Amino acid sequence: MTHEFEQGSGASHVEQHAPRPERSAVARPTSSDATPAPRQSGLVTRTISGAIFAVVFIACLLLGRYTTALLVAALSSISCFEFFQMMRKDGKVPNAAIGIAAATLFPIAALGEGVYMTAVIFILILVAGIWYMYTPRTRIADVAVTIMGPLYTGFMLSAIVLLRGELPGFAGALISVGACASLWVSDSFAYLVGRTFGRHKMAPKISPKKSWEGFAGGLLGGVLIWLILWATGLYRLELPYAVFCGVVVTVLGVFGDLIESRIKRGVGVKDSGNLIPGHGGMLDRCDSLIFGCITAQLLLVIGGVL
Repeated sequence: MTHEFEQGSGASHVEQHAPRPERSAVARPTSSDATPAPRQSGLVTRTISGAIFAVVFIACLLLGRYTTALLVAALSSISCFEFFQMMRKDGKVPNAAIGIAAATLFPIAALGEGVYMTAVIFILILVAGIWYMYTPRTRIADVAVTIMGPLYTGFMLSAIVLLRGELPGFAGALISVGACASLWVSDSFAYLVGRTFGRHKMAPKISPKKSWEGFAGGLLGGVLIWLILWATGLYRLELPYAVFCGVVVTVLGVFGDLIESRIKRGVGVKDSGNLIPGHGGMLDRCDSLIFGCITAQLLLVIGGVL
């Protein structure tokens, strides 16, 4: 292109020396005037959709065990469906009917005795085995994914139903809401602190946006909620154990987030779905709850708090 300008005709030479037209008196809008800041817009969308999700979630927990079980059954079935969709991108062919049915049944079974949860696991493995036996084209990897999906979603999230049923009335609602809220607040603190101060990457190959600064902020937010639960005086929760629970639940929530990020990176997707604006899919919204809530339930029961 430069060579053509140098060898051009006289006309082109005149054009190069012709006086330039005067600039318009109207100032051009800057990029910040022309379009809204994407980071601000994304934060607003994320906050609104997250708030709506939290209000519906908390309302179901406050209403009782049955509404909690129905809510968790819906979350589990959607999350399991999204998990299977991601596995299909990796070449696996899970049996969605078997897996989603089991994911939906786990939270319902959690309303009864522990034997019902055991029965769902047994039936899941049995039916998946029969499916494998009678379909020659099915691979053992397809069976493994079919079983993992409902265990990863429905079985793990059923801890919310178990936690809600440990105590009757407001005390049971508050402890279950508090366990979930500690993970949400941790996530929000980590997001805000990480955006502002994040410099040192936590797991760059799995989740490039996570930083150790954000992790510290999330830890602070999670422990804060557990201190509020301790301050109510409703539970046999000593201050050191409240801090311990806050730390362990928050850390396991981060592991849950990273595990799901590893799954998404392995299959080459950014989000598990697009159901919740600013958050992605339902599995994206529940990833920390999957490991965090069962950790909270185990710590509170084994520690004699409930």
